[in-house]
Amino acid sequence: MRPKCLFVFAFLLAFSSTYGTYAAAEDNPFKHAFPQPVILIDAGHGGIDGGTSYGDILEKDINLEIGRRLYLILRSHGYRTILNRTGDYALSDDNRWLRSRSRHLRDLAQRKQLSEELPSEIVISLHVNWGKNKSKRGPVVLHQTEGRSAILASSIQNSLDVLYGTSSLPQVGKPFYLLNHVDCPAVIVETGFLSNAQDRAMLHSKRGQQQIAEAIYGGIVQYFTAI
Repeated sequence: MRPKCLFVFAFLLAFSSTYGTYAAAEDNPFKHAFPQPVILIDAGHGGIDGGTSYGDILEKDINLEIGRRLYLILRSHGYRTILNRTGDYALSDDNRWLRSRSRHLRDLAQRKQLSEELPSEIVISLHVNWGKNKSKRGPVVLHQTEGRSAILASSIQNSLDVLYGTSSLPQVGKPFYLLNHVDCPAVIVETGFLSNAQDRAMLHSKRGQQQIAEAIYGGIVQYFTAI
């Protein structure tokens, strides 16, 4: 039976070859690799789980592209950052420690576990929204019932609203597993509505993805300035 932290260990080894240097340690492999808290970017969905879609435009791909760009921006400004998936695969496939037939639950639990194995300071979970009303548009940031999470959500919401020209307010994400089970400040960033043509153009274009990543980064900076 594989220890539940083995996924994280293997992830860090693969991660370091692409994005950074991994320092091995027999006592605690994470102690020297990440001596200080990190920003964990959760690219929602992946693999068999495509998320919402519009034709051949899949949420999982948008989440990953924005996540990659946000990762690079944060790293370029000196922030210790982890992106929890670097390709199109489902995190549930790596979860062999949770005895559940639900792939969705194994996926969510694996994302939560990574936030615990690493000294995460904040978690940014990236998603794309969908609405029956095609005129509904703009970003929505969901937060925990916790003060720092609310501040983080408000900072990112304000920054994204400037980009989109909207005036939405962050919301408490009561029914969401990740927000209910992660101990550090965490938010779910719904970066726009794939059902809306204007948002879709932003979400699907490389320029739009870069702008969204930069806006989220701006919100993160505001958060660290405020606390």
